[in-house]
This record gives sequence, C-alpha cells and structure tokens, in this order.
Amino acid sequence: MRKLNMDELNRISKEDFETAEKLPIIIVLDNIRSLSNVGAFFRTADAFRIKELLLCGITACPPHREIHKTALGADETVRWRYFETTEAACKALKAEGYRIFAVEQVEGSLPLQDFEFEPNTAYLLGNEVEGISDEALPYCEGAIELPQEGTKHSINVSVCAGIVMWKAFEHLFLKPIKR
Repeated sequence: MRKLNMDELNRISKEDFETAEKLPIIIVLDNIRSLSNVGAFFRTADAFRIKELLLCGITACPPHREIHKTALGADETVRWRYFETTEAACKALKAEGYRIFAVEQVEGSLPLQDFEFEPNTAYLLGNEVEGISDEALPYCEGAIELPQEGTKHSINVSVCAGIVMWKAFEHLFLKPIKR
C-alpha cells in the first residue's frame, strides 16, 4: 500500500469546479460562532460538491484568515450567500422551492439512517451551544438526527454536517436517484 500523490488524485481545478455539476442540496448555517467550524463547512462542501452554503446571523463570512486556514481554499470555490437572519434565509429557500429539514434533536426527529435524501433540499444546522434558533424551526418540514450512544449526546456541528453531507452524497450521487 502507498499513498497517492497529488497528480494521481485527479483533483479538478477551481475553474472546472465552478462549472461542475453540484449536489442539489444547500447547507444553512444558523449563527455558527466558530470560525474553524465555518471553514470546515466550506472544506466539506467542496469535497462533496454541495450546491451552496447559506451563512446566517453571527456566522462569519469569507474572506477571513481563520476561515481560510481551516477551509484550505474551499472558501474560494464553494458558492455562498449571507443572510442577516436564518428566518430570512428560510423564506428565500421556500420561495426558491426548497424543502428544509433541521438537523437537530427535537421531538419527532427521524434517525439519519431512516431519512430519504432528495434533491432540492436544504439542511439547517444550528449554533454550537443553542442549536437551531426558535425562529427558524417553523420553516422546517421535519428534522433528522444522528443516533448517538455516548454520554454527551452532542457532536461538533461541522462534524455533524460532514456526516449529513456524506449521506446526501452517497444517496444522490453514488446511488441512482429513486424516481
């Protein structure tokens, strides 16, 4: 076994990434306070060619040195928009025809393994301490949660988002879409 070198990884250029087909989902960041987490969202969104990130409220926006350090340049490839409130972002998504699902531990949430990923869906992830804002929850038509067996019942928000993005990528890109 040997590690692949950069040429063998067949990475696409920034220019090719811009025109490449994107996974038809949007990730909404509801008041994410950590710049490292924001950078991690960008880096993972680049890896799975997520259509767009919506940065809301206190979530920091590029260009920012701390975001760039974690994103490793993905803050320059992934499309993003900023909204003053998560509620405004949700209203815009609804007007654009998106379904919105919370990724949150709430009453009636569906375990991730039972969730059917579909195109044109947005996934809302909340603040590291407070979770999803009360103002944004009414815009969600459901919630998914990651089953956990530890003592904390808490996963870092960017790690949680990475798991959700991977599952969406697996279901919508690696497996044929069920029609």
